[in-house]
Amino acid sequence: MSRLSGSHGISRRGVLQGATALGTAALITPYGTPLRAAPKRGGTLRVGMAHGSTTDAMDPGTWEADFMIFQAHTRNNYLTEIAADGSLVPELAESWEASADATQWTFVLRSKVEFHSGHKLSAEDVKASIEHHLGEDSTSAAKPIVEGITDIKADDLTVTFTLSNGNADFPFVMSDYHLPILPAKDGKIDPTTQDGCGPYKIASIEFGVGASYVRHDGYWKAGLPYFDGIEQIVIHDDAARQNALLSGEVDYIDTADLNTVSLLERSPGIEILAVTGTQHYGLPMDTRAAPFNDVNVRQALKYSINRQQLVDTILNGFGSLGNDHPIGPGQRFFNTELEQKAYDPDKAKFYLKEAGLDKLDVDIHLADAAFAGAMDAGVLFAESATAGGININVVREPNDGYWSNVWMQKPFAGTYWGGRPTEDWMFATAYSEGAAWNESFWSHERFNELLVKARSELNDDLRREMYFEMQDLVANQGGTIIPMFAAYVGAYSDKLAKPDQVASNWRNDGHRIGERWWFA
Repeated sequence: MSRLSGSHGISRRGVLQGATALGTAALITPYGTPLRAAPKRGGTLRVGMAHGSTTDAMDPGTWEADFMIFQAHTRNNYLTEIAADGSLVPELAESWEASADATQWTFVLRSKVEFHSGHKLSAEDVKASIEHHLGEDSTSAAKPIVEGITDIKADDLTVTFTLSNGNADFPFVMSDYHLPILPAKDGKIDPTTQDGCGPYKIASIEFGVGASYVRHDGYWKAGLPYFDGIEQIVIHDDAARQNALLSGEVDYIDTADLNTVSLLERSPGIEILAVTGTQHYGLPMDTRAAPFNDVNVRQALKYSINRQQLVDTILNGFGSLGNDHPIGPGQRFFNTELEQKAYDPDKAKFYLKEAGLDKLDVDIHLADAAFAGAMDAGVLFAESATAGGININVVREPNDGYWSNVWMQKPFAGTYWGGRPTEDWMFATAYSEGAAWNESFWSHERFNELLVKARSELNDDLRREMYFEMQDLVANQGGTIIPMFAAYVGAYSDKLAKPDQVASNWRNDGHRIGERWWFA
């Protein structure tokens, strides 16, 4: 058995490293990150958020955008947690171990963890919480990443998962935001519950409008959280959100308008938070529908977009070029050998000819809810595509309801992804055949074969070869244009304080700002 374990306690090595770097007065957070001064408790954090829809719901299998992901980590805990440095650390599980072939994983839970309702955490809660996403009738977006589970055994504070195939990344999967541990009754969870065992309790929530939270004084992480409460406010309009920060109506905005971020940078009392990671913006095409069912048409469109122009104009340089696959350069198996696509109208014409076309007329359906600057990106795409014989009509859609009425409903639209910690996780969530969030409805036999093989392969060299090929297949056969990777750019009042290291796996410090930040 190979063992993986950890603790939120402070190790002697961690203390010594902190003292060396910062002097003997340095402090260490429960996450092992150094602080310049002791955090203070108190106050209500007011957060202005760019996303949030009236169609949101409490069922964790439906969570899809930042409003509900923020809610998830504010109200709930998970078996494992992605730390600020990108490493995997225990949360509700204090340790775990795997069989030699990684087909069986046993997690030992922390004792004395209580939900907001007073219900005590047990293995039955974990079993029921994960089983909610399993089964033929499940419509959960997490189903593709957990469907390999064939059995879950619960015994007091021990949970054992048996998998159909080995999965070396399984503990990472347990940190997915769709998989909070909720209280069980009679072997099932209530997916509409507002109960949780995280740092804050929900006081009120109105989808598409906002939510308020109060500190859970019985929280098991000693000393956390620091705020008395949180107000989460949906402000779709970029200018209104920015003005709310400047006027002091909110303390933090999760998304800064990159066209005007320089104004925020010059404003007294305002700090900019820019964090690079795996966030990427995309334009998925429904590969079932003409003309996108022809790979040559898809390639023509991919060579018709001026990626550098989008990074410079839409991201104002806060990002990097995308290459039509979702794996970031900081990830373990990033394909360093794949040729970077560049704007090339001649290649676009070549692929149109291969498709038997002299020209192409298509609609693209966008709203800035898809990603910041999506409408402007669509206009720039349309302008650059004309040189290759492609006419793109940009259709403006409403922000509210975009994710339910446009995304995966219209044949050509916009999307954003925070990325995932592992290659398998990202591919299984959005590119595997039949995945609930396979937004281009793409299916490729070789890709799906490699996905299963790579997941259970324990030899890193062989895994690398397979993930390299999978990135090539997605980039040149797949149905999504990924022109750019975007930094998470937010802004906050200098009345707030934060750890020296901020997570890059999601915006808002991994959506754990409520647990990790405090008022200075």
